[in-house]
Amino acid sequence: MKAKDIKELTTAEMLEKEKGYKDELFNLRFQLATGQLENTARLKQVRKNIARIKTVLRQQELSK
Repeated sequence: MKAKDIKELTTAEMLEKEKGYKDELFNLRFQLATGQLENTARLKQVRKNIARIKTVLRQQELSK
């Protein structure tokens, strides 16, 4: 998900997406620990998406 796409979401939608990504990250880490994870690059993608959402939320908070 691009930062441009994230900026178009409402705050509630961003928080919902962040929660979803955190849940996915938990599941990916669990799969990694048990040796079932096939796409290890997905871990990095999910972490970056969480960071992008947090960055946009913080920018909005500071602009108010």
